[in-house]
Amino acid sequence: MNKEKFITSAIILMLGGFITKILGMVIKIVMNRIVGVDGIGLYMLIFPTFSLFTTLSQLGFPVAISKLVSEDKHNNKNIVFTVVPISLIINVFLMLLIIVLAPTLANNLLKDPRCYYPILAIGVVLPFDSLSSILRGYFFGKQKMIPHVLSNITEQIIRLILIIITIPKLLNKSLIYAVSGLILVNVISEFISFIVLFLHLPKKAKIKKKDIIIDPLNLKAILNISLPTTGGRIIGSIGYFLEPIILTFVLLKSGFSNDYIVREYGIINGYVMPLLLLPSFFTNAISQALLPVVSKAYANNNYSYIKRKIKQAIMFSLIIGIPVTLFFELIPSVPLKLIYGTSEGINYIRFLAPICLIQYIQAPLSSSLDAVGKSKINMHTTIIGMSIRALSLISFSLFGIGIWSLILGISISCIYITFYNYKKVKEILTI
Repeated sequence: MNKEKFITSAIILMLGGFITKILGMVIKIVMNRIVGVDGIGLYMLIFPTFSLFTTLSQLGFPVAISKLVSEDKHNNKNIVFTVVPISLIINVFLMLLIIVLAPTLANNLLKDPRCYYPILAIGVVLPFDSLSSILRGYFFGKQKMIPHVLSNITEQIIRLILIIITIPKLLNKSLIYAVSGLILVNVISEFISFIVLFLHLPKKAKIKKKDIIIDPLNLKAILNISLPTTGGRIIGSIGYFLEPIILTFVLLKSGFSNDYIVREYGIINGYVMPLLLLPSFFTNAISQALLPVVSKAYANNNYSYIKRKIKQAIMFSLIIGIPVTLFFELIPSVPLKLIYGTSEGINYIRFLAPICLIQYIQAPLSSSLDAVGKSKINMHTTIIGMSIRALSLISFSLFGIGIWSLILGISISCIYITFYNYKKVKEILTI
């Protein structure tokens, strides 16, 4: 039964992930055509900040809920109701923090005053994203993937429609309004996603008083999982948040202009990386389906089953990744022109394509470590990986190679994290 559930869940998530990824690429095409390279550059400059605050607002609750619900040993309704008020309190605090920090982030750290209003817009999105992620965690734990897939697809369609309708009008006023609008459309799309998930909750479920009162024991169990699980993600997001700040600082000191930095950073994070990581929807689907299954199997000491699933995930990732890597190596201009209508970033793609082949197997390895209670390993590797990335960026920038210092930092960090996590999974399960 578990095997059938795992395969079914993985297939549903892969199909849903494929559709969502295609919609995501269409959104990026539309964004690029509407706001142009400068708009994409400004948006990508802010995006690490968006990612950091999103991670902080979720605080690992989706993973914790998924793990606890999958074990089927707790009051599942109380787990959700325990998390909701805590999540809302955290989000109110983060919204106030963003208001206070926005001027410093825009003017002193990102070195671009245009970032101020888009950063403020991030705070409005956070509570909507957090609430929908809580329900996703519940459905993952139940291994019911259709609500998650439907909500994601609906969210992307709504986002695409809103971008087409609203962003050109905002662009007529200013590029700052347009980029702020790209962030604010997530408010409506996340709200619609939440509604879709909510409608799939059991209709006949009776809510009792004990279900809605915060249970200290459930709260402790949630935090015991969520805090170490989210630790690595927060560190990764902090590193991602600091990256454009460090990059801007060191490249300006090396004699490169701010326009060059914003443009090239936008090309890498707006065109190159999304294209190279396009197959990641497959490995993400596997890892999402893997977490509740491995968590339950590990609790029951069913190591042989876990080994099989991890090996399958790695094998399938490579089966998809190898032909994709060859395609990007041989004809990178084709997908760039087809999707983005540009040839910018060809050399970056050719260099990073083999590195991303290694990246494809990171997700199932990290998910497996979370599932067997070894989130601290993920956090440890993330810390070292981000440190390697930052130090490489700073060191290589001294040679006057510009944005290539970031490319080398990404490559070295990716290789280290993937192989170290594989080594640890192998040790734990004696694969």
